[in-house]
Amino acid sequence: MTANTSTIDQLIQEHNPFAGHIVVRPQQIWGKSFPDVPSINAHASDAVFYAIEQICKKERETVGITITAEKGLGKSHLMSRIRHHLQTEESTLFIYMSKYDDLNKIKFQVLQNIASSLRAFGNQNVMQWQEIAAALINESREWKYTPQQYIKHFPTWLNKYSNKLVAQLTKVILQVKPEISNPYIIQAILWTLSPDHVNYANSWLSGLELTQEDAKAMGLPNRRKEDRESEALNNIRQILDVVSDYKIPVICFDELDIVDIAENGFTAAQIIANLVKDLYNNLKRGVFLLAMYPETWNDQIRALPRAEAVMDRLVSEQFDRQPIELKFLNSDDIVALVGQWLQDFYQKYQQTPPHPLYPFDEKQLREFGKGKPTVRAVLKWCAENFNQPIVDGTQSEKTETRSTKENYTQWISDLHAVKPYFDNELANVEASIDSLMEEEETIADALWLAFNSLLGKTVEGVIIEKIEEIEPIAENGGFIDFKIIGKVIGKRNKLRLGIDVVQRDGRTITAALRRLIDYKTFDFTRGCLVRSKQIRPGAAQARKLLKKLLTEKGGEWVGLQSQDIKPLLAIWFVWCNRESYELTEEQIWDFIQQKQLAMNNPLIREILSDPSGQEPTNLTDDGLPISIPQPITTDDYIELNL
Repeated sequence: MTANTSTIDQLIQEHNPFAGHIVVRPQQIWGKSFPDVPSINAHASDAVFYAIEQICKKERETVGITITAEKGLGKSHLMSRIRHHLQTEESTLFIYMSKYDDLNKIKFQVLQNIASSLRAFGNQNVMQWQEIAAALINESREWKYTPQQYIKHFPTWLNKYSNKLVAQLTKVILQVKPEISNPYIIQAILWTLSPDHVNYANSWLSGLELTQEDAKAMGLPNRRKEDRESEALNNIRQILDVVSDYKIPVICFDELDIVDIAENGFTAAQIIANLVKDLYNNLKRGVFLLAMYPETWNDQIRALPRAEAVMDRLVSEQFDRQPIELKFLNSDDIVALVGQWLQDFYQKYQQTPPHPLYPFDEKQLREFGKGKPTVRAVLKWCAENFNQPIVDGTQSEKTETRSTKENYTQWISDLHAVKPYFDNELANVEASIDSLMEEEETIADALWLAFNSLLGKTVEGVIIEKIEEIEPIAENGGFIDFKIIGKVIGKRNKLRLGIDVVQRDGRTITAALRRLIDYKTFDFTRGCLVRSKQIRPGAAQARKLLKKLLTEKGGEWVGLQSQDIKPLLAIWFVWCNRESYELTEEQIWDFIQQKQLAMNNPLIREILSDPSGQEPTNLTDDGLPISIPQPITTDDYIELNL
C-alpha cells in the first residue's frame, strides 16, 4: 500500500537532518552523538576494541594505534563510536584531546585534557575521577561500595573526622599501594567524592592553582603558574599510573594536522608523538589512539629524530606496524549510512516513510557511491538535496518549487546557507552547555566575535569603534581577553572597556581581578568581569579586589547566564568551521546582523550598559553540593573507623 506522504513531505520541507552535520565537534564525542553505521571502517574501531581485550586478558600491556585518513573520511566519527561503545563498559576510561592552543606548553594542556576527560561521567553515572576514588578506597578497605554511596556519606564523614579524613584515607591506601610516589594525587582524587570540594579537586588535578586557604584546607601543595609545564609530565604519568590500576585508559589524540610550529621547530603531531612515546614507556597499561592525515604521518612523523623508535610505539604489529587507513565509502556504505540517518530522523518525528531511503532513490545513492566519496561529502550532498529529491530518476515538483525560491536575493540565500549550520551548532551547545560554561577561552572568543559584528553600531548608548588585543602582553599574562573602544553618546572621553571571562577560582580569579583594576597599565576606563559563579566569602584577597573594582574603579561584574551565551557560542563554532561549511565571513556577519544575535543579546547589552556597582544576583554557587545528600539511615550507613 502506498503511504500518504503529505505529512512527511511537509516535515522534509521544515527539517533537514543532514544540515549542519558536516563537521564533528568535540561535544559530539562526549555527548549526544549522531547516527553511526558500525560496519563502516569497522576494521579500525575493532582494532581498538581488540587491543582493549588483549590488555584485559593480560596478553598485552600497552598498545599504540594510529589511524590515517583523508579529510572528511570519518576520523572523528570513529572516535565518537569508540567513546560511546566504551561508555557501556566498566573496564575502560576514555581520554580525548583535539585542541592544541599553545604547542610550547603542550604537556600542561594534555594534563588539563586528561583532568577534563576524567570529569566526564562514565558508565556508573558519576565522574570517572569518582569511579577511581571509590576503587582506591574499596581496595584499601576490602569493601565493595559504589561511588554514589561514598559521595552520599562523605559529608557525614567530614563532619565526624574533619579534613583529616582524606589524609587518613590516603595513608591507608598507600599501605596497600606503596608504589604510588605522590600521595597528593591520591588526596586530590579522594576529594572529588566530596560535593563541597569536587570542583577545587578537579582544578588542582588539572594543574591550576588554588587559593592558599583552599589548598591548606584540603592538604594540597599549591603550584606556581611558572612551574605548570615543567611539572605537568610527571603529574600526567602519576595520574595515568593510578588510573590504570583499575581501568584501562584509552587516550585519544585527534585533529593533529594543524600547521602551527612550536619554538623547538616541531609540529603538534610530532610533539604528541614524542609525548606518547614517553608515556608508552612508562604506563602500566593502556591504549594510545592517534588520528591524522596520511601526509602528516609521512612528512612529519617519519621525519622525527629516531623516528623508528617513535613509530614502533604508535602502531601495532597486528597491522604490520603501519597506520590503519580508513576507507572511502562504497555504494553499500552510502545506502547504509543514509538509511541510518533517515531511520533516526523518522523515528524522532514518529513517521513511517514510503521506503527507508525516502526522499532519496537507492539507485541514485548507489551511483554516487561509485565515486568513492568521503563521509563528509555524502552528508553534504544529502543536506543539499534533501529538500529537492530525485525520484525514479526525475526531479520532483519540490525541485521546481526550490528553483523558484532561488530567485530570492543573494542576501536571503546567504542567510539560508548559514541557518542549518547554526541550528546544528546550537543543538550541540545545548547538549554540552555545562562543560562549555567552564571553557573561558571559548566564551571569550564568542564574545569577541559578537562585539566585532557590532563595529559602527550603537548599543546601550555606546558607539562601538574598535576591538583591541590587550597590551602590554607580558603584564597581562593572558588574563584579560580583549578591550572594547567606543564613544559614549553625550560624553567627551572614550570608553576603553577591558573584558575578562573568569570561571575558575583560586588564584586565577585573584590574578584576573588584580589586572582588571589596573586601569593605568592597560589603558582602561572600565574593567568588566564576566562570570557565572559566586566568589566565596573565604576568598579574602579576591573579594577585596572585587570591592575595589565595583566601588572605587567604577567597574562591573556581569553575570554570565547560559541562555545568553548559547547563541553566541553556536555562531562562534560556525565561524570556526566556516571553511568546512563552505561559508564566507560575509555570510556569517550578515546572519549575525539579520538575526540580531549580538545586538539583542542580554549579555552583550549588560556589558555595555552603565555599571551598577553591585554584584549580580543571578549567580551559581559552586561551593554547594552538586546534589543534596539524602539523610543516612542506620541501614545504609557505612561505618568508617580511622
